[in-house]
Amino acid sequence: MNLIIFGPPGAGKGTQSNNLINNFDLKQVSTGDLLRSEIKIKTELGKKIESIINDGELVSDDVVNTLIRKIVSDPKNFNRLIFDGYPRTISQVYSLEKMLKKFNQKISIVLNLNVDKDTVSKRANGRVICTRCLRIFNVYLDPPNSINHKCEKKYLEKRIDDNFKTILNRYETYVVKTKPILDYYNKKRILHEIDGSQKIAEIYYKIRGILENIRDWHYVCFLYKFPWKNLTSSIYGSYSRYQYSSR
Repeated sequence: MNLIIFGPPGAGKGTQSNNLINNFDLKQVSTGDLLRSEIKIKTELGKKIESIINDGELVSDDVVNTLIRKIVSDPKNFNRLIFDGYPRTISQVYSLEKMLKKFNQKISIVLNLNVDKDTVSKRANGRVICTRCLRIFNVYLDPPNSINHKCEKKYLEKRIDDNFKTILNRYETYVVKTKPILDYYNKKRILHEIDGSQKIAEIYYKIRGILENIRDWHYVCFLYKFPWKNLTSSIYGSYSRYQYSSR
């Protein structure tokens, strides 16, 4: 299955994606990692991207779509992608759907981590990234150690875009330009809202339950040749009731 995970910067999208990779044999597609990789090799495009990110703005659709297309078109990634930080505009939504359809794929589930501005600010202030493996940690919530990080400590650096002013700019940009996309996926009945202010383990437990349900339905559809689209509403309704009753 392919899925998208939404949430403002600092909501923990990368952390939850990492938690899902091994258990569900998925590949994380983080536009942040793709863009930082471009910056690291110091191309002209990378320098332009660096300036935009430092100002708290979003990189253009054309640049991001080009990077995403390389991932989607790779046969090794067929129907096993977690999109983290993409799509961020309605235009990117349509581009992603077009790309996936071209390679006989689709989005099965969309997750949204709800986190307020104050929580995002506190989380981002403790965030560091390994420049070697590109893994993101938080010195307060998810500190690097000998178990979860095999690279040397010298590779750990604070994110250059993680300062208070930039964080607030990125949060406001997210609310204005990205959050309305949730309405689109909600109408398609594949959106699930998650309380992102909870502990990492609690968030993962809820996400894992949703994905296991989706995976089981996919297997039933394959085994009995049921059309997946006819079962989507049943799954969505089932988890909507679960989320309501668990609050």
